[in-house]
Amino acid sequence: MEAARRKQRPRARQEAEARAEELRRQIWHHRKRYYVDANPEISDAEYDHLERELVEIETAWPDLVVPDSPTQRVGSEVVGDLPTVRHAVPMLSLDNAASSDEVREWYDRLLRVLGTSGIEGQVPLAAELKIDGVSVSLIYENGSLTRGVTRGDGLLGEDVTFNIRTIPSVPLRLLRPVPFLEVRGEVYYPIAAFHEMNRRREEAGEPPFANPRNAAAGSIRMLDPKVTAQRPLDMLVWNLTRIGGAPIPGTHSACLELLGALGFRVNPTRRCRTLHEVEAYYREWQEKRDTLPFEADGTVVKVDPIELQELAGSTARAPRWAVAYKFPPRQATTRVVDIQVNVTRSGALTPVAILEPVDIGGATISRCTLHNEDELERKDVRIGDRVLVERGGDVIPKIVKVIPEARPPDAMKFEMPRMCPVCGSAAPRPEGEVFARCVNASCPARLKESILHFAQREAMNIEGLGEALVNQLVDKGLVKEIPDIYCLDAPTLAGLERMGKKSAANLVLEIEKSKAAPFERVIYALGIRFVGERTAQLLAEEFPDMDHLSKASKDELESVHEVGPRVADAIRQFFDQPQNARLVERLQEAGVNMKAGDRPALAAGPFAGKTVVVTGTIEGLSRDEIRTLLRRQGARVSESLSKKTDLLVCGRDAGSKLDKARALGVRIMQAEEFLSLAGAGGRT
Repeated sequence: MEAARRKQRPRARQEAEARAEELRRQIWHHRKRYYVDANPEISDAEYDHLERELVEIETAWPDLVVPDSPTQRVGSEVVGDLPTVRHAVPMLSLDNAASSDEVREWYDRLLRVLGTSGIEGQVPLAAELKIDGVSVSLIYENGSLTRGVTRGDGLLGEDVTFNIRTIPSVPLRLLRPVPFLEVRGEVYYPIAAFHEMNRRREEAGEPPFANPRNAAAGSIRMLDPKVTAQRPLDMLVWNLTRIGGAPIPGTHSACLELLGALGFRVNPTRRCRTLHEVEAYYREWQEKRDTLPFEADGTVVKVDPIELQELAGSTARAPRWAVAYKFPPRQATTRVVDIQVNVTRSGALTPVAILEPVDIGGATISRCTLHNEDELERKDVRIGDRVLVERGGDVIPKIVKVIPEARPPDAMKFEMPRMCPVCGSAAPRPEGEVFARCVNASCPARLKESILHFAQREAMNIEGLGEALVNQLVDKGLVKEIPDIYCLDAPTLAGLERMGKKSAANLVLEIEKSKAAPFERVIYALGIRFVGERTAQLLAEEFPDMDHLSKASKDELESVHEVGPRVADAIRQFFDQPQNARLVERLQEAGVNMKAGDRPALAAGPFAGKTVVVTGTIEGLSRDEIRTLLRRQGARVSESLSKKTDLLVCGRDAGSKLDKARALGVRIMQAEEFLSLAGAGGRT
């Protein structure tokens, strides 16, 4: 067995060496994408996983460590047109911990390094937020800002002094003179401003930034400070590195207090005596991270006494006296395996990306909405694409961007259908609308919403037919189309949850009573796109019954007052669907009223044939009573003023419509004249 182990060991070392070299190649590639290009291809969590695996290999095989290994460096090489500066004190990175157990391991190593043993709490700690931005070093001489430098590779950084000067929270002069001072902190892009900037970039056809950190990195490295000044960067300071003319305070927390007194915005720090207090701080901010104005990807735990920091020292890349305790990731990359179409309750067709399952923030994400056709086109998401997915504070996952460099040759572009994938009906996309919509009122995907609309007070007024009951009726297959409502009986309804005999009997009476609803309410109840109560009223005044309305041409529909091309198209599309024709036929067979009532004679009277708008209050009459009076005398009642308006009836406390009527030259009739002409006999 020993001989077998000796044979396996060289093979294991060869495999470890090959894997380490591959990991170094990947890590250097992704570091350049992150630090230099500000356009990462993978999430932070995936990058951390690569680096962690390399550390494990190099720990197990120390002879595999090479001088240019990423584990021996901090950032990435500086590439660009900005001048470079060597850091007097290297800007090291931080080791990461992904769990409380890993924080405990860091603390135990710290105790061993310090030669401290015994109870927890012998080493005072400080906890603060880990801001997800761009680390910079600021140097002040005689109280004035003289230089600002990015972290770069930890040894060399880029001189961004002119851009740093544009950040309002960075003091150009300290509140009291200090011969020399070097501080370090994080430049970040505020979240609200980041979303607004991305919105403007998308409108301009420019690619959006993947996250606020990339936006900050791109902004701080601009060659033109005027451009940087237009971006609302901010900064929090998290370290006092060097000071001249005065001793450094004894603790990290006291250093930040001093920096605050000198005029800096400092990263708030909480002193912690135990790891239990560190964990409480971490949990508190994990829950509240979405309330912050900046992105925070974890907390940083530091040894508070400066003397113990110096005693603990550093490795080639990170201080031993600090660790980053990372929050669960909010971003990850995965592959789009398919794109499907979902039909919402309102009939809107929305594309949905089906993803290779990926864990983000403790949840497995396998589906992600693409919102609408325009969003699908703008992001150019294709089947087979590698995408960056984010699960933000609203919990709903979204695709941040496609990673074009990872697009396979066979990636397929997706075309939105013009037929409903659920019922096969037409699903047109009206001009100016972002969604295509199924026009079948009985489509299974939108049936519940259609029934609720049909039953509402302004439509068929079926009291008792609410959401909970509709859900049961559809889920149990008792109602498969709207007309099935009129087939329900009391015994069937009484057998449903929370429905007794009395409630069932009352509902049956309400359903029966709805058959006599006025024609305009029946039209509105059908749920035709763009046909509200007002348009339904106008259609009922123009067409004597449903047969005439359903067969009306587009030109005939457009001749109706206030009905334009878009509304006329929607009406024709509705009645042209065989499913909707069947719906109307079944409603008529059930006994639902399909005819208009008696119409007022339009031959005589002061309001006959006129378009009238009402504003203000007329004592003794409600607004509905006024409208009824006018309609009975042959008027068309409109809500908005235009050049086509014939008359404005003006009551007390008239609003802006009065001024507009004067400007348009519309005749104005005061309440007294209106009441005289309308006559008391017209009251309801």
